[in-house]
Amino acid sequence: MPQQILTIVCQLNPTAEQIVKLDQVLQGFAEACRYINSTICPSITNKNRIQKEVYRAVRQQFGLTANLAVRACARVAANRKVGKVKGFRATSVDYDARLFDYRAKEQCVSLSTLNGRERIPLVVGNYQIEKLKGKKPTSATLCKRKDGKFYIHIQVKEEVPEPQTGHGVLGVDFGRTDIAHTSEGDNWHGQQLTKVRDHYSKLRAVLQHKASKGTRSSRRRCRELVKRLSGRERRFQAWVNHCISKTIVARAKATGSVIALEDLTGIRERTNQVPRSKTERRRANSWAFYQLRSFISYKALKAGVGIVLVNPRYSSQTCHRCLHIYPHPKQSYRTGKQFKCRHCGWTGDADFNGASVIALLGAVVNQPRGSGLSCSLAEHNRLRATESP
Repeated sequence: MPQQILTIVCQLNPTAEQIVKLDQVLQGFAEACRYINSTICPSITNKNRIQKEVYRAVRQQFGLTANLAVRACARVAANRKVGKVKGFRATSVDYDARLFDYRAKEQCVSLSTLNGRERIPLVVGNYQIEKLKGKKPTSATLCKRKDGKFYIHIQVKEEVPEPQTGHGVLGVDFGRTDIAHTSEGDNWHGQQLTKVRDHYSKLRAVLQHKASKGTRSSRRRCRELVKRLSGRERRFQAWVNHCISKTIVARAKATGSVIALEDLTGIRERTNQVPRSKTERRRANSWAFYQLRSFISYKALKAGVGIVLVNPRYSSQTCHRCLHIYPHPKQSYRTGKQFKCRHCGWTGDADFNGASVIALLGAVVNQPRGSGLSCSLAEHNRLRATESP
């Protein structure tokens, strides 16, 4: 049976002495990572090769235990593979089964530090207790947030049902005017989200201006206010995406359908090359489409719903009724939110049309022998993909 890895976030309640020891292990781990990254050739991304070259030096210079030194090498290797090597801050430490132990009876964790192991109580609720019940976690991440509080991110494995083998496909079109639009006509407007984003952007600008021009006391108050407001916009965005993803997955499960999503990898890099105003650039770069996609993916896995990623090329320029393609954007096939096909005469919502085309492409991927889709669209997209560099 397939398994899903869940991350359960629990707050720690350390004593004053334990706080000092946790800060020491965070600082030592970060310094070790910085040393490894600066010592090893940047082209080396294999953790075993990195470990072979610097393992002894890391243990001697930074006082890390054997497994913490191994984890530091693995952290550098993983960050290099995804291109995140700008810096290693003393905010997190990776733990494996030999460094970390969860004890359900005492509701505490045993963590390895630079000065032995420490048993630290957890501050948990019913949700965390239920998710950790009967589990034997083998990995975790110790984190220190900006407010100085410590958290442990515990990874547990959970069995999930086999993906359903339905014949239907539910296409989902992502956008900014409509955050998401499905091929069944359901849509979620982004007007409220844009309004909240603009509000926080203006508020930050005002506070930053006051902090640069005001007195020492006013600058301190502005910084405190910015710190207090930090995360509100992010939490609101996550709440919206959770609600949307939950509804989409529930609908797909009820109809026995597979969900087809756009593969928008690299869209920010492409759109940022187009000249735009500062406001439009900020709105586009704060568009959390990847978070929405990840929420849909993990909820679908838990519900036993299949996910299909399709190339969105020409999905907004193709009529889902007759599959006629308008390859040149200057052609008058779309006006605002309205799509009008001059080939078959169909008129309707442009996002609904895009979602329907994505559903058709998803059917090609999911059921290549019986989707009912004309080969013209799939072949056209395949040829265009091979032409692009």
